[in-house]
Amino acid sequence: MLSDLIGTVNGFVWGPPMLLLLLGTGLYLTIGLGFMPIMRIPYAFGQLVRGGRRHAGEEGDVSPFGALMTALSSTVGTGNIAGVAVAIAIGGPGALFWMWVTAFVGMATKYAEGVLAVKFREVDADGRHVGGPMYYIKNGLGRGWVWLGGLFAVFGIFASFGTGNYIQAVSVADALHSSYGVPIWITGLVLMGLAAAVILGGIKRIANVAGKLVPSMAAFYFVAGIIVIILNIEAVPGAFELVITRAFGIDAAAGGFSGALLMLAMQRGVARGIFSNEAGQGSAPIAHAAAKNKDPVNQGIIAMLGTFIDTIVICSITGIAILAAGVIPPECNAVTILSGEAMPAICDTGPPITISAFESALPGIGGHVVTISLALFAFTTILGWSYYGERCAEYLFSEKAVTPYRIIYVLIVFAGTMVLYAGEDVDAVINTVWLATDTLTGLMAAPNLIALLGLSPLVFKLTKDYFEREKAAKAAAK
Repeated sequence: MLSDLIGTVNGFVWGPPMLLLLLGTGLYLTIGLGFMPIMRIPYAFGQLVRGGRRHAGEEGDVSPFGALMTALSSTVGTGNIAGVAVAIAIGGPGALFWMWVTAFVGMATKYAEGVLAVKFREVDADGRHVGGPMYYIKNGLGRGWVWLGGLFAVFGIFASFGTGNYIQAVSVADALHSSYGVPIWITGLVLMGLAAAVILGGIKRIANVAGKLVPSMAAFYFVAGIIVIILNIEAVPGAFELVITRAFGIDAAAGGFSGALLMLAMQRGVARGIFSNEAGQGSAPIAHAAAKNKDPVNQGIIAMLGTFIDTIVICSITGIAILAAGVIPPECNAVTILSGEAMPAICDTGPPITISAFESALPGIGGHVVTISLALFAFTTILGWSYYGERCAEYLFSEKAVTPYRIIYVLIVFAGTMVLYAGEDVDAVINTVWLATDTLTGLMAAPNLIALLGLSPLVFKLTKDYFEREKAAKAAAK
């Protein structure tokens, strides 16, 4: 069957070799940068706050803040709510620890992406600043690597239609229909209309909407999650203890240390962390290339905050809220799953678990919080990925492809929701498309990682020069 074939390819693409390559690249960059991304988190927030004023007159299409919000609009999505729940349900509480590890080394990866995006960006015939992996592959690695940039762009277009559009539209329509009885076709029409109003306006309108919507929805979910955690505060220390012990395969039920539990927690945590924050995937630098910032390093510093906010902040809220509430079904125990017993469907369906956690602390309210957050997160993902796919289409087919791409993308928003009318085959159709697009999303990472490793000496040099200039400027000011 087609779905079995796609599943096999997906297992290879997101298997241990790719996960190790993603983690290894992040670790290599982190060490090469002297742990700068981790040590400079407060500095990065300061640059973000001052960025709009500092770079207002510089070349670019949107503010540094707008570029970050556009990037975050695609990473802060259903994975932060549903994906975290699935990772913990299948990989155990320790999966959350490995998500944190992935985020901290992923900050260096996202930093390097931001640096190279601005360093090698171009201005197209319509005056737009365009960049991303395909451009720093072509302009950084050289003309002999143009084919690799083209490969990234092909994967990027199809991933934007699937992961960034179809799957998100289906998630919103299904959530609103299940929770509030909203007809699927109405959700599809409204979603398509809202998406068209933003997407057809280009990067400036996307960044403007993302700049307002992303902080608001993240704050809404963050506050609700903190309330859930506070109401279960007595269980929080135990939740953190579970996260740490299970991360290293220690479980009394398994008789102490278990290498299989360690590997399961690591695999699920790393995979979910990378899928959520997209560090190394190559999507975010497409947004950062449009920033009004002439300094590649400064924009890279702002770019790395995307990984911190997405995983360390938002995913952690979901994970700790679930563990503190104690709502993971007993049958989802990782030890049971490793024994070979059939995995219940609930273990691989995230929203009900997260809804249970919020509803247990906020009866009558928690379910609405999660459902509304899912809808908002999915909608902003549709907006962010539209820009990524658009830039990939332009790279392959010139500026003339932009308008046709936007129209097709908007139409897919409505068409995606209509699959929910597929009757008994709906789950099979959705799963097949999900696996296919998830595979393409993973394939995007390979060309990008090659470029990051090949251009890493330049990233290290630019970083060293930047902070030496800062140090000299401070000394001169005294």
